[in-house]
Amino acid sequence: MIEEATSRQGAEQVQFAHGIPFAEAVRVWLRIALLSFGGPAGQIAVMHRILVDEKKWVGEQRFLHALNYCMLLPGPEAQQLAIYLGWLLHRTKGGLVAGTLFVLPGFVAILALSVVYAAFGNVGLVEGLFFGLKAAVLAIVLQAVARIGQRALKNPAMIAIAVAAFVAIFGFDVAFPLIVLSAGIIGFIGGKRGSRLFRIGGGHGKSGAGTLADKDSALGEQAPAHARVSLAWSLRISSLCLTLWLGPVALLLVVLGPADVFSQIAVFFSKMAVVTFGGAYAVLAYVAQEAVQNYGWLAPGEMLDGLGMAETTPGPLIQVVQFVGFMGAFRAPGMLDPMLAAVLAAVLTTWVTFVPCFLWIFLGAPFIERLRDNPALTGALSAITAAVVGVIMNLAIWFALHVLFDEVGTFEGFGLALEIPRLASLDPVAALITAGAIIAIFVFKARLLVTLAACALAGVAWFAVSGAL
Repeated sequence: MIEEATSRQGAEQVQFAHGIPFAEAVRVWLRIALLSFGGPAGQIAVMHRILVDEKKWVGEQRFLHALNYCMLLPGPEAQQLAIYLGWLLHRTKGGLVAGTLFVLPGFVAILALSVVYAAFGNVGLVEGLFFGLKAAVLAIVLQAVARIGQRALKNPAMIAIAVAAFVAIFGFDVAFPLIVLSAGIIGFIGGKRGSRLFRIGGGHGKSGAGTLADKDSALGEQAPAHARVSLAWSLRISSLCLTLWLGPVALLLVVLGPADVFSQIAVFFSKMAVVTFGGAYAVLAYVAQEAVQNYGWLAPGEMLDGLGMAETTPGPLIQVVQFVGFMGAFRAPGMLDPMLAAVLAAVLTTWVTFVPCFLWIFLGAPFIERLRDNPALTGALSAITAAVVGVIMNLAIWFALHVLFDEVGTFEGFGLALEIPRLASLDPVAALITAGAIIAIFVFKARLLVTLAACALAGVAWFAVSGAL
């Protein structure tokens, strides 16, 4: 018994040789969650700044390797990245805590805003907050493009892939999965042939920045003991996650029947959790159409109000589905109190949307870690990262068009499909707040919370002056 206990203790020491206390990691994950504004680009940038640059817990190469894998999965890649890195640092409990905390602040914020929205409508105070915060979020997304691009676009090949991805999605509306697949194939071939252009952190001498960062990080270059492939563990934890995800769905179908609003919410958003490739914007149009026309959960235009909530609160943008489920049950509560039904539906929607993320990571991460030094896979994932930079730039431009201009038209011709702003519809106040946020972040290196708070106050002040409150 003593020898067995000693053996277990020794294993723990090997597994957590990085010396990072779990309690400290919990505090850091909560801090990341509270700062995770600006959609996936901003959230990934915050995570990188804190874990790689500030804490030096994770190296550049491992961070990008994990990010590239998460980009291939359905669902919010930023939350999945948090689960992956939490698992790397502190095993299963680390992944559970990191992934849960990443969603929790946004869930609470959107739930509170949904209650206000259902009870009082789109009140001026909330609208003013959204107005100011959107300008700040645009600046955060631009900062993320600059940071991720600086680290991922190390050589001409990566730059060319990023430019091609941007042109494909911005000019020709090519589907995101096709862009990722094409970039992955190019990178796989390049990596298999041994080209240094397709190595993460490579392209500048024998020791790329990523390699040095991995050596200097607390986690080090070697994968921890618990990251080794264990088919038994993967099957056991995957079965548990699958049961937690689909068990409530099956129970609702049996007890309430397929026509009940809770059953419809559970089934619909479980399907969305499997097909949400390409980020939230790729699927939100479909969700809005089904929620308005098919299920009658939302009135026309309300999806934009929900999107405003998700864009200006911490957490994944796909969390807007929580608002959709909330309003659906609020309007069809059955025998329950409408507000109680709405809150329960918000919990249900969040559950079936985010539990699958833990399944994807716990099932695949050990195998991805094992292949971290595989040149072909590394090349594929490096090329995917470069392509994602171009896609994020497209998102930044899309966001800028809809934040700064009241009217956006569409130009179609020569195979192109471009959104063109009507210059006369430029909102000077939004432009002024955005410029202030950009100067604060890029010039004065202001903290995110300070910038967000200042922009929110500016938005409320403008609505008060203009009489919108």
